[in-house]
Amino acid sequence: MKTCGGDVMAYNVLLFSDPGIDDSFAIMYALLNPDINLVGIVSGYGNTPKEQSIKNTAYLIDLAGREDIPIIAGAAGPLSGEPVQFYPEIHGPEGLGPIKPPESLQKVEVHDINKILEIINQYKDNIIIVNVGRLTELALMFILYGNNALKNVNAFYIMGGAFLVPGNISAEAEANFYSDSIASNIVMEKAHNIYLYPLNITNKAIITPDVIDFLSENSPTPFRPLLKPAFEYYFKAYQKNVPGIKGAPLHDVVPLMALTNPEFVKYIPKRVRVEEFGNAKGKSIADFRPKPDPEPPETLDYIGMEADIQKFVINFMEVFLKGDYEKN
Repeated sequence: MKTCGGDVMAYNVLLFSDPGIDDSFAIMYALLNPDINLVGIVSGYGNTPKEQSIKNTAYLIDLAGREDIPIIAGAAGPLSGEPVQFYPEIHGPEGLGPIKPPESLQKVEVHDINKILEIINQYKDNIIIVNVGRLTELALMFILYGNNALKNVNAFYIMGGAFLVPGNISAEAEANFYSDSIASNIVMEKAHNIYLYPLNITNKAIITPDVIDFLSENSPTPFRPLLKPAFEYYFKAYQKNVPGIKGAPLHDVVPLMALTNPEFVKYIPKRVRVEEFGNAKGKSIADFRPKPDPEPPETLDYIGMEADIQKFVINFMEVFLKGDYEKN
């Protein structure tokens, strides 16, 4: 925890993302939440190409008047070198639905990957990494700098995986784990104190059009004009993919809310691995038998398996109605 402004306690968060509509809502949530001190954003490929991801991040930071937050260029593709598939039908051609960031943001300062270590050292033993995109950049930290590269990070909050439920990119795999399964397995094996938010709970973190309508009329934040057009694009895509759905799940807000509201999610400790190749590529694996094989305590990850969805909706609305974007 860190003292901001002398009296407000906030978590120092280094956010890894690939905006993307739900990633963009996560960035907005982090910027607006008084319990989060956003110390950097790593933007790489995923829902959009890396270059567009950086533009979208810069746009959101500019709207918030938070140009002090460093943007770090992430990876352009997975460790496997396979071609990247993007999802304009879900996130729009530029990642924000129908919204196009202004061209004036093209000259924004962008840092290289070494900035990650600099930030971690600056906030040594007082920093949380939240990863809501592909896991390529986190895996690269271990590959480039060794197994102890991120030892001074307190915990890792990761959106990824699907346990005993269908995937959203293949029959068994969730998109973040599938898109770079090699990196995902590296991170799950080498990172410590991992809190994982799989589709089991993020699929239920649904925000309805009524909520967005209310926020688009009443939110005092600089993001208000974005909320409705971005959400409507995203919701229409979900209506096609999940007939009868009443809203759209904002997967990437879940880890940030779980960080600042610890009672929001219930966890079970399991060692998680990710299938790297073959038909089950990207599948998240854990031993759910009544008597699982024993694993060393330090290898256990905390899998979020239950979440208070009513609290999710309430907290989401509270944060977007506060207007605390000038807190830092």
